[in-house]
Formats: sequence, C-alpha cells, structure tokens
Amino acid sequence: MNIRKWQKGLLAVMLLIGPLAGCTSGGNGAATELKDEKTKATADAPGWKADTEPITFDWYLNFSWFPNKWGTDMTSKYVTQKTGVSVNFIVPAGNENEKLNTMLASGKLPDFVTLSWGEDAVKKMIEGKMVLPLNKLAEKYDPYLLKVADPAKMSWYRQTDGNVYGYPNASSSPQDYQKYGQNFVSNQTFMVRKDMYEAIGKPDMRTPEGFLKALQKAKEKFPEVNGQPLIPIGFHEFTDNGNYSFEDYLLNFLAIPHEKDGKLYDRRSDEEYIRWLKTFRQANEQGLIAKDVFIDKRPQMEEKVAQGRYFAMLYQRSDFATQQVTLHAKDPNSVYIAVDGPSNSKLEPPTLAGPGISGWTVTLISKDVKDKERAIEFLTYLISEEGNRDLYLGEQGKLWDPVNGKPAFKPEVLELLNKDRSAFDKKYGASSTFWMLMDTNMSLQWAPPSVEPYKQPEDWTKGKTHSFSQYENIKPTGTSAEGIASGQIDKIWGKALPKLLLASSDEEFDQLFARFLEDRRKAGYDKVLAYQQKAYEENLKKIEEFTK
Repeated sequence: MNIRKWQKGLLAVMLLIGPLAGCTSGGNGAATELKDEKTKATADAPGWKADTEPITFDWYLNFSWFPNKWGTDMTSKYVTQKTGVSVNFIVPAGNENEKLNTMLASGKLPDFVTLSWGEDAVKKMIEGKMVLPLNKLAEKYDPYLLKVADPAKMSWYRQTDGNVYGYPNASSSPQDYQKYGQNFVSNQTFMVRKDMYEAIGKPDMRTPEGFLKALQKAKEKFPEVNGQPLIPIGFHEFTDNGNYSFEDYLLNFLAIPHEKDGKLYDRRSDEEYIRWLKTFRQANEQGLIAKDVFIDKRPQMEEKVAQGRYFAMLYQRSDFATQQVTLHAKDPNSVYIAVDGPSNSKLEPPTLAGPGISGWTVTLISKDVKDKERAIEFLTYLISEEGNRDLYLGEQGKLWDPVNGKPAFKPEVLELLNKDRSAFDKKYGASSTFWMLMDTNMSLQWAPPSVEPYKQPEDWTKGKTHSFSQYENIKPTGTSAEGIASGQIDKIWGKALPKLLLASSDEEFDQLFARFLEDRRKAGYDKVLAYQQKAYEENLKKIEEFTK
C-alpha cells in the first residue's frame, strides 16, 4: 500500500491494507440521527457557497510527522477567505496508535479524522457509531457531493449497511489506470547514491552475488562519509509488525504473485523471497548491515540521508524527497538514483505497487462534529475539482497564471517548490501541502513537469507500476476471531524478522523461519487466509460491477 507512505505533501502513494470486507452494519445509529434534520441544498450547486460565515473545524491527522499549520500560508488563507472554513489540525506528538486509541476509548472524536485506510481504527469508529455516513449527510445537506464524488470510490467504501463513512485521497480505480496509467508512478524504489554507485563501476545488483559484492565494494571504497561510518544499506524502520522494505517492497521487486489460479498465494513462503532474506542475513554476517537500521526511526533516517551516509536504500522515494533536494543543492552527483535492485532468479522486472482504489488515507466525519451541514459542504468542496484545484494551485494571480491556456505556477513559486519543499509549504501551501482529500489523477492536469532530483526515480518506476486494488481491504481487522488472529500474526512476524536477519547461519535461519510458520499456524493463519480469500473474491465482483 502498502503503499505504504507519501510524506510532507509530495505526491505519491504507498501502499495498503483495509477495512471494508466483512464490516458489520454498525453505522445505523449515526445514520438515524440525521433523519429529522432539515436541508435547503440541491444537487445543482455546491452547498458551501450559501454559507461562508467563519467556522473552525478540529481535524485529527494520524501522522506525527505532519508539520504544517492551516492559515499561515497563502493557499489555506485563500481557501478560508473563500469558504469561511478554518482548520485546527490535531497531530499526535508521539506514537500515533496511543493517541488514536485514547481518543477511541474516550468515545469522542474531533470534527474530522484522517488516517491510513488500513488502520484497525477505521472499522472500530464505524462499528462504534462514532462517525457519520457521508451519503446520508449529503442527502440531507449537500446533494452536490453525490455529483462530484467518484462512484467507484463510493462503491468501494460502501459498507454492508449501505452507507459510506469515509472518502479516500490518492485513489485510482481500474478505470483510472486505463485513462491515466501511462503517467502512474510507484513509490517503491531501490536507490543508490549516484557518485558512489558510479565510482564502483555501476554494478548489477539484481542477483544476491552482485548485490553483496556491490555493498562490499561501497564499504571498502567509502568507509566513511564526512567522518561518519558509511551505512551500506538502509530500510524503512522496524516496527512491532515488521518492516515495509522486507514485505511488499521486496516481494514486489521479486515479482512474487499475490495469487495463483484464483487462490491467494503465501508470498512469505516463496522460495525467491526466502533466498533474498538469506541474502540479507548474509549481508549482516559480513558486516554490511549497520546496527543503526534496526533501531533508527524516521527522523534519524532523514538526518542520515541528508548527510549522504547510506550507499543503498530499499525505500519509499517520497519519504526522503526533501533530503534529496538538500543533497542536490550541495552536489547533484551525491543524490540517490533508482536502479534495478533485487530480482528473482529469472531476472524478471519488478511488479511495483501503483495507486489503488483504496488510496492512501481515508477521511471521516465525527458524530460529534460541531456543524454537520458545514462539514459535509467543506468535504464536498475539497473532493471537487474546484477544491482540488484551489489546494493544488492556490490563488490565481498570486501563485499561478494561465500560460498557453494551462495553469502554471509563477516562476518564483515553482523555483521554491523545486528548491525547498518545506519552505514552499510554509509560504505558499500549494501543490498538495494539504493532501487529506487530494485527487492525484485530477492534479495531473496542473502538475508542473518533474525535475531532478525527483524525475529520475519517478521515471524509473514507469512501466513497472501495477494496480493491486483487488488485494486491498482483505485483511481482517477489529475484534473478530480473524481480526485478533491477524493482529497476533503481525506481532509474531514483527519479532521474527529481525531474528531472521541477525541469524548466525542459514541453518539457524531455517529453524527460526520454521518456528515462525508454526507460531503463525497456531495463531490462526488458516482462518485468516480463508477470510482473505473470501474478501478477495468479493473484491473481484465489486471491481467487475463498477467497471461495467
């Protein structure tokens, strides 16, 4: 998914697990609350235009890294001036899960909530009647939403009670692939530091032998970077549930299928995957995996990327785009470029995850929202083309002007966008700084041409990017037997993965992996797999229905 993780307003997607399949009809109470409310809206015009009196909504973002404030930049000021709506973002200071669980336990949520669509909390909020059905809000207050909302997305997120409680950002349906697919890129990349890679002869790193040899050469030739030890290979951070780099990223680079003959495939038991996990184990045995990678969190990784201390990274390119700009400004040859990374024994191209129908995040409206009508009107505005254009381009004449009939950022705006993304966000707030309901397909018509250091990694993924929508939303969540088993299995894998990589021999690796499979079986893997198979088949039917 997963995608898995866009950061700091840069367009991308990552990648993905979700709440739809098997959901109960938990939202009827919230829907009933709307029954007697009076509306004056019609489907012919957006409701927000009828009321632009000042109002401030509290909006929870389940992303501790989000740094921006509403109302300090030119774009959010423009949107507030236009709609009357101000936003007070609430962002967890530390662990997102702790903050979110505390809010759920209290039974009271801020006006809006945005979180990754695969979070267990999505289902808990719906089942707990803590959020309102968007379709019911639209029928009562702003039918225009049903005109601007994507029917495929509404269908995908419709629960078994017939209601839709959340709307995604960065979502692409199978129809979108037919229309925009040639422009789609993936966030999943294998990156190397350009100058170091060229200095060791641009080695082929697709095979285990070539991969290990390249890491060894880099370490020998560049033992230190500005007085600090080189880190031969970097990954996403290790969590209680595992590590993105060693899950979807590596699996997709190896082009391991999700299913065979209509049956979901156990990708983790695939021989190619085991072969490469053992390669990383060997890399650790040879001193090519620094201890830092097992303990560093994202802030530490960003600092080390900015210092150019990694030689290679199996990583989401957008997660260190800001640091790439810093490196590029110092020395264009010190940036990270995408190259062919770990491959299967047939050296087949990777099957990288592109944008899926579930998107990246989902936004919900709390039952405690201070003004239902203004809330659904603002959400309608945000998902509409007008709202997307406003938040992508900002105000005409101030941030952009028409050039040859097409909107284009003013030169000084574009320069800052390409030079210093953080400063751009704070001053201008455009180009999806506020990404909560961005439509990445829609924004293609306004996006300026990509420049270095972004362009090369993006271009590398083109043609390797695939839709995996049919495999989204199949993970059991919540308090069902399958949901509990799935959570336990995640924790079992989270503990097993570092041990596998730190094993002293392949024999110890085999013992540890066999133990993982047995522990997974005891935790209820068979019932989780049966649930996923059923959900997958339902997904296929759903996709077939809205692609007719």
